[in-house]
Amino acid sequence: MKTIHENHQGLSTILAFALIPISGFATDIYIPSLPTMAVQLGVSNAAVQLSILLFMVSYGLSQLVVGSILDSYGRFRMGSAALLAFSLSSFAIALTTNLYMIYAMRILQGIAVAFIVVGKRAYFIDVYKGDKLKHYTSLFSIVWASAPILAPFLGGYFQESWGWQSNFYFLGILSFVILVLEQIYSGESIKIKQPFHFKSIMGVYSKMIKASDFGYALVIIALCYSMLVVFGTTSPFLIEHVFHFSPVVSGYSALLSGVALMTGGIISKSLLSRPLDKKIQTAVSLQIIFALIMIGVNRMCSNIYTLMAFVILIHLLAGFIFNNLFAYALGRFTQNAGVASGVVGGGNYVFTSLFTYSITGFFKISNSVLLGLVYLVLALLLLGTFLLFKKSRVEKKTIKAFA
Repeated sequence: MKTIHENHQGLSTILAFALIPISGFATDIYIPSLPTMAVQLGVSNAAVQLSILLFMVSYGLSQLVVGSILDSYGRFRMGSAALLAFSLSSFAIALTTNLYMIYAMRILQGIAVAFIVVGKRAYFIDVYKGDKLKHYTSLFSIVWASAPILAPFLGGYFQESWGWQSNFYFLGILSFVILVLEQIYSGESIKIKQPFHFKSIMGVYSKMIKASDFGYALVIIALCYSMLVVFGTTSPFLIEHVFHFSPVVSGYSALLSGVALMTGGIISKSLLSRPLDKKIQTAVSLQIIFALIMIGVNRMCSNIYTLMAFVILIHLLAGFIFNNLFAYALGRFTQNAGVASGVVGGGNYVFTSLFTYSITGFFKISNSVLLGLVYLVLALLLLGTFLLFKKSRVEKKTIKAFA
């Protein structure tokens, strides 16, 4: 078994951080290409959007089970095999014009990325403890936010220069390079493997499901992420078809959205010591206010500037809330790092897929006013879920006090 050399731990940690945003890169890089893909493949807009949702569903569902596999059999070998599968499937997508082949490869990529990301999140819990672990886990959503910043920005230029296939060639080459570096500088991080006993594993899942504060935290981060996914899947059509800008402008708009998300995460990290309930309630209240103003302003004057001004504000607050609750959920079950990482990531993507598919199907977003309405609905759901989360934490503290 290849272990991490002491002199390589810093590089191994950098590689782990480099792979945290791979799920975002796998979706966001070809967002500016969605309208072109629909035309060149001869399918509807909804058909190409489905390739994103299929990835998210397979990624989310896979994360729910791969954590226990990685806790039992280790992270490194399976992570390496998953990187190779992701690389090869990216090349396969670039070389085909068959939509169903693209769907199949996107499902495979979702499974592969689940093994990669769950293993790398668990890596930090394996290697670091105490304040250092808290410091690194609070960086997760900030690092992850690099994907919605860089990926669509690059994707817009790739689309303009070489077409939609170049996005997947890039993903294939990038993942293969990281695979090679992993073989040189990384290794197995888990120190004590958990026996793969089905009954005991189900007991761990049962314990997590019964923790109501944990469940509400998952719904909250999924509602925050849904705001980004709804914007990501609908904005290219609004920007390119309604406002008549190029895919490069779609990329820039997604970049601004990602910068807002990361800024929210950075602000969250700087306020780590502040009371959780107070700062989340303030952030959600501001989201509701901004969504209402967005609807009113865009009814009177709808353009890319009024759209993006409110998107930036709402996504900044989403990043702030996401970072706080993501760190909270990951830290709830440190003794079962792989399972916890899988349930947090998987629950996020499964819930996000359900929320996104339901909302986009119901509202059929064709203008910025409808997008503002969707933000308002999500923010109100956030507020309701947060109040339940707050109540469950009070009950948890009361039970502990009696114990």
